[in-house]
Formats: sequence, structure tokens, C-alpha cells
Amino acid sequence: MKKITISTLLAKKQRAEKITALTAYDASFAKLFDEQGIDVLLIGDSLGMVLQGQDSTLPVTTTDIAYHTRSVRAGAERAFVIADMPFMSYATPEQTYANAATLMAAGASMVKLEGGDWLAESISGLRDRGVPVCGHLGLTPQSVNVFGGFKVQGREEDKAQQLLDDALALEQAGAQLLVLELVPTSLAKRISEALTIPVIGIGAGPHTDGQILVMHDMFGISANYMPKFSKNYLTETGDLREAVSRYIEQVQAGEFPGPEHSFE
Repeated sequence: MKKITISTLLAKKQRAEKITALTAYDASFAKLFDEQGIDVLLIGDSLGMVLQGQDSTLPVTTTDIAYHTRSVRAGAERAFVIADMPFMSYATPEQTYANAATLMAAGASMVKLEGGDWLAESISGLRDRGVPVCGHLGLTPQSVNVFGGFKVQGREEDKAQQLLDDALALEQAGAQLLVLELVPTSLAKRISEALTIPVIGIGAGPHTDGQILVMHDMFGISANYMPKFSKNYLTETGDLREAVSRYIEQVQAGEFPGPEHSFE
């Protein structure tokens, strides 16, 4: 199978073909996911919770992400690899450029930043320096203390409009991909249709251009709890490879996520 690029993902959106994504943190699982045909692998700062046993993503460092990015890149031959930039690793443009360079050198194809239009300068600077960027809006786990917990975002019209405005601002600044987390289905649809770049959802309903899950949630082995928006594919199949294959099939067919995994 041909190597996945950002052009591949954009073409999928234009053809209304769903993008499939999972988190990965090591070479073995990256290889397994890659062989089943996953489009995107994300080295998420979720590793702080699912690997390190932290109660949030905040303690994760750039060094942590770079280590796991190298591991994932070693196992992934064709999937598009995105690396999270951790909490406070992109507080200023200069800091952003230095830390993004570390993650790209570790093997990332793109870096992901959480936040709205205040990131425009940094995103534009990364684009000018040849670093592809994925934005992240909605529930941004690095801001969990501001939100007062892991709560659905954008239910009020003014908050929904702000998320749409932020999404447009990130695209205008040069972001080439967007993750939407924990937002109402109708808002995710509205944002996905407004942007020309692909939108990948998690807890954002079925109308985004693709879906991503934390691998530990998909296998039902998270140390904390199973989010409403996830699904335990390992219980259904009894086999890791078959679980990934079924996830990909159901996303591509529009069968996942269903109403029981979504928010209004």
C-alpha cells in the first residue's frame, strides 16, 4: 500500500472517504495498526494517562513524546505519523519551533497543538519553516483545569461560534488537519463542512471526515475508565488484528460512531 501523506488525507475528504486514526506509542502496535491499513497514527500526550498512570496529560514532556515518536516511526511504514506537542511546549513561537523540530527529527510527519486563534502566529511560523500542523479544538485535555474537568464543549451558541471561528483561524494560519474532541454532533458537522482541511473527530459524532480513538480504549484496557465516545472492539472480536480491522471497516462505512457514542 502507498505511503499516506497529507495530500492523501485531503483527497479522502474531497472524495468523502472516511479517515481512520488511532493513537500508538511503540513499534509493535504501530506495525500491527499499519498492517491493518490505518491511515493515521498519533503519538498522543494521552500516554501520560494510559502509559504513565498520571491523572492528566500535563506531566508529559517533549522528551517523552520524542521517545515514543521514534518507536512508532520504527514500526510504521505507510501510516501518517502525528506527534502531540505537550503542555507548555509551545507557549511562545520560538519555543514552538524548537520543540517541533525535536519531534520532526524523531520521525513525526506533523505536529499537533491544542488551542484557538492565539496559535495563529506559531502555526504560520511552523508552516513557513516546513513543519505541517494539526490543530486541536473542543475539549483540549491540556486545558482540563480551565474547563473544570473533561466536559463536552460548544453546547451554547456563543461557544459553538467561537469554536467555528477558531477552526477557520487555524486553517487560515496554515493548519492542514484538525482534531475535534468532545463537541456536539451538529457543531462537528458544521465545522467539518466549513473547512477545506480534513477534520478528525473523537467524541464528535459521525459527520467529521474521520475518527480517532485512544488504542487502550479501543481494546478496553484503559487504566482509568471507558469514555462514552469509545468502543471496545477487542471484546467484540477476541483478536487484536481483527479489532483494528473492524474499527477501520465501521469508520469507513459510517457505522461508528453511533448515537450512543455521540453528544447533542
